Amino acid sequence: MKITILTLFPEMFTPLKSSIIGRAWKEGKLDIDIVDIRDYTEDKHKKCDDYPFGGGAGMVMMAQPVGSAIEAVDPDRTARRIYLSPKGQTFKQDKVYELVSHEHIVLLCGHYEGIDQRAIDLFIDEELSIGDYVLTGGELAAMVVADAVARYVDGVLSPESLVQESFSENLLEYPHYTRPVEYRGLSVPEVLRSGNHAEIDKWRREQSLAVTKKNRPDLL
Repeated sequence: MKITILTLFPEMFTPLKSSIIGRAWKEGKLDIDIVDIRDYTEDKHKKCDDYPFGGGAGMVMMAQPVGSAIEAVDPDRTARRIYLSPKGQTFKQDKVYELVSHEHIVLLCGHYEGIDQRAIDLFIDEELSIGDYVLTGGELAAMVVADAVARYVDGVLSPESLVQESFSENLLEYPHYTRPVEYRGLSVPEVLRSGNHAEIDKWRREQSLAVTKKNRPDLL
C-alpha cells in the first residue's frame, strides 16, 4: 500500500519513521511518501498562500500549488484523495477498514485558514476530521490516519494483534496486566493467572462491556 502525504511542513512527519510504522516502512511493507506542496507552486518565491477574498483573518492556501501537487502524485486519478479538515466526516474504525482496501491514498494537509475551495472541489474525493476540535494544520490528523490505516496493511502487525482490540465488535478493549503480580498494593486479577481460558475469555468480555458502558455508552 502507498500513502502519499501532501504538506507545507514535511519535517513534521519524522515520527512516522519510528516504532512499528517506521520499521514496516523501512522493510518495504508499505510506502509512505511525504511531498512538499511548495515544490509545485508556480510562484518564484515559493508562495503557496494569499489573503482571502471577502476579508477576514489569516491566509488561505492557493488552489494552484495544491492542484498541481495532487496531479503530480496521482496522475491517473486512481488514488483515494482525502483532505484532513474539521469540516469533514469523523474518522472512525469503519473508515480505517475501507481505506486499507485502496492501493494508494493521498492525504492533503491544510494549514492557516484552510485551502481554496476550488482545489477541494476539483481534486478531493472526501474530507475527514479526527475530532470535534481545530488544529493549526492537517499534519497531525494525517499522521493519525496514516498510522491507523498502516496497522492493517499485511505484514505490519501480526494478525493476532488485530483481533481483540478497541472497537472490535463495537466494544472498547479490556484491561491488560503483566509482571509483577503485585504492584503498590494492586494485584493482577486471579482469573488471569488461573490458566482457565474459558474463564479468562468470559472475564475479558465482561470487562470490555463494563469499560464501554462507562466511557463510550454510545457504542452499545
